[in-house]
Amino acid sequence: MERLRHDDPSHVGPYVILARLDSDSAGHAVPERRYLGRTADGQRTVLVGVPLAGADPSRWAIEAEGARRLSVPRFLHVAEVGGTAGFPWYAAPYTPALPLPAVLAAYGGPLPEDTVRRLGAALAEGLTAAHAQGVTHAGLSPAAVLVTAGGPLLACFGAVRAAAPDGTRRTGLPGLDPGCLAVEQASGGRPQPLGDVFALGAVLAYASTGHTVPEQGELPPGLRTLVGSCLSSDPAARPRSAQEVLGALVSPGAGPAPAEAPYAQAGTVLDHGAVPLPGRVVAALADQSAALLAAELPSLQQPFATAQKVH
Repeated sequence: MERLRHDDPSHVGPYVILARLDSDSAGHAVPERRYLGRTADGQRTVLVGVPLAGADPSRWAIEAEGARRLSVPRFLHVAEVGGTAGFPWYAAPYTPALPLPAVLAAYGGPLPEDTVRRLGAALAEGLTAAHAQGVTHAGLSPAAVLVTAGGPLLACFGAVRAAAPDGTRRTGLPGLDPGCLAVEQASGGRPQPLGDVFALGAVLAYASTGHTVPEQGELPPGLRTLVGSCLSSDPAARPRSAQEVLGALVSPGAGPAPAEAPYAQAGTVLDHGAVPLPGRVVAALADQSAALLAAELPSLQQPFATAQKVH
């Protein structure tokens, strides 16, 4: 949770903007501007997303509406999409959440391997469910992973599709993390499930080392083979599915999860849904919640209240 800047909006749709979710010093691309907001009556608090400056708002709005229509485990629940063609926005119910870069900052460095496995398994579970519905996330990156007390949520749905149409090179485009962009997507190919597998490998690498493109020796020995295969430039050399990654994470050395059991089995890291978090991360979530509860709705006299309004 970060203080607002002079160029941040004071309102987005019906919501008064209280704070930024992402830190400018995070060092990782964020595909959209994300804020914490509240209704004017103070009754509801939400996570609000709007396009980056210079992005194509129409493409972004299409992906936001796509996210609203989805019902996929571990995907951020987009409850509302609004605005005009030039200034679209979405809102999701607020729960205390830290983007993965903020989690590493709160912890003080890369996460323990067991925590990485549990986070990765939960994300793989969500991707497996999405792919079974014919849906490719096409936006997985460290910034897209929102860690909550109930486990991780996948945000930034469709960021790759929103950045540029198929057939257009996406290398170097604002908001896209190059370490999470599979070569076939970078060259303009249509996002496919194996691109999500590549991005999941990059997120596992980031959580383990602080880098999406680490040296092999930086990775924990137990994750080197899996992450290395996910990050292969050749899609055929990657795990065949997110379900296979899930199997490798919950049962190291046991191979992919059985086809008839695409999610967790008894005795795996996903038994109870939530992912145990280090104490410093739990404290950071509590701090965010407390700060937001204490935040007062700004008056018209406050400096950022006159910032550009996003309809």
